[in-house]
Amino acid sequence: PVNVEVLSRFRSDQEQRAIVEGLAQGRIDICIGTHRLLQKDVSFKNLGLVVVDEEQRFGVGHKERLKRLRKEVDVLTLSATPIPRTLHMALSGIRDMSTMETPPEERLPIKTYVSEYSDELVREAVLRELDRGGQVYLVHNRVQSIARMADTVARLVPEASVAIGHGRMPEEALEQVMTSFARGEADVLVCTTIIESGLDLPNVNTLIINRADALGLSQLYQLRGRIGRGAHRAYAYLLVPKGRRITEASQKRLETILAATELGAGFRIAMKDLEIRGAGNILGAQQSGNIHSVGFELYSQLLTQAVEQVKASGDGAASTMLEERLDVTLNLGIPARIPPDYVEDLPTRLGLYQRLGMARKVEEIGRVQEDLRDRFGPVPREAHNLLYTMRVRVLAERAGVEAVTRETRKGGEVTVRLREDTGGAKLALAKALSDAGLPVRVGNRLLHLQVGNLRKPWGQALLELLEGVAAFKERVAEMVGERSMDATGSG
Repeated sequence: PVNVEVLSRFRSDQEQRAIVEGLAQGRIDICIGTHRLLQKDVSFKNLGLVVVDEEQRFGVGHKERLKRLRKEVDVLTLSATPIPRTLHMALSGIRDMSTMETPPEERLPIKTYVSEYSDELVREAVLRELDRGGQVYLVHNRVQSIARMADTVARLVPEASVAIGHGRMPEEALEQVMTSFARGEADVLVCTTIIESGLDLPNVNTLIINRADALGLSQLYQLRGRIGRGAHRAYAYLLVPKGRRITEASQKRLETILAATELGAGFRIAMKDLEIRGAGNILGAQQSGNIHSVGFELYSQLLTQAVEQVKASGDGAASTMLEERLDVTLNLGIPARIPPDYVEDLPTRLGLYQRLGMARKVEEIGRVQEDLRDRFGPVPREAHNLLYTMRVRVLAERAGVEAVTRETRKGGEVTVRLREDTGGAKLALAKALSDAGLPVRVGNRLLHLQVGNLRKPWGQALLELLEGVAAFKERVAEMVGERSMDATGSG
């Protein structure tokens, strides 16, 4: 009972008009289409769900156009390598995300090589594939010179039949070329990145990319995904110009694609792409960049606050303002992280970092520690250091501390810098800390913890110092509040 149609440039004008009319009147239930669906003549009677496959091929304007077709619409985007902006929105909690990491049965990882271009390598790679009855993609992403490249391949491997495919060919000619190649009538398809998505030809198991340094990380991964779709071992050759230096960003992209050869590596590729290019503009059209201007940590912190604020207002708590998070600089000289060999799954590791970054109370950090021990076993030293560092940050925020620095060259002295001068409370604060058994020199803004005079670990003493300063600050605030109330009452 479901009416399904296909809309693309391969349909005739008459067919396209009929489909567009059917969508507007609601006669068509599901329409599968290319970017043709985004043109202004297309309208939907009652659009409820948008599924965007190969999301990396769509711009922000395209996606917003689909959303504007109806005010409330559910959107599901699918991609092996999401655009940095989309990935960051998922990691920040703006969008939900799920990952599929189990490959199909009998699927083998693709062997990947990076090399300088040479005629001998191209001939050897093509012949090796022909010897086992397979076919070859040769990607040359320049329409102007693609015919010359096809002639070169035909000259190097006269045993092979060569076809050409690119996006500027007439629809009928392109369709004929792709259909004949799928039937096995040609051995080598010299093409542009038009094959990047949608092709599933199990007999094509060798990919040669000319000028791989000029392609993006997502493009390289998607192109490599066109081969190895059966039970045979596939080979990908990424060729760079001979004797010419490539840019640093290109080198990073090639190193990443070379290292990520395991099945289901798309998420790791996308994370590296996010790291190389930046997350883009959440409210604008930029899909990469911008992070470096404010720093990734601050950017994520600001974004998380904004997301929480929107969620709070959506729950009817618009009047509840989020408590401002004070920035505390920590330099304790200890290695602090969650080791990859302790928590191997990258999304899980990122989620734990996010939980720690959002913690406002020491008890919340304790719960993260219990979860780590329960799920992954005994907590290693580096993770212990991270948990300790986050405890210091939470207590420092509460105590009104701006920075905590451990100077290892001066016998391990720890310096705590306050946000405000102690003023007339200097002597009272020094006495309170001394009564607690802490050897501390108190200045106007600096507190110096004498580690050499301690009878306990410096880490424990630092936590006690911060707790002491926070408690003193709260007592002073209470006293000031009581006096102001007395003054108001007497007035």
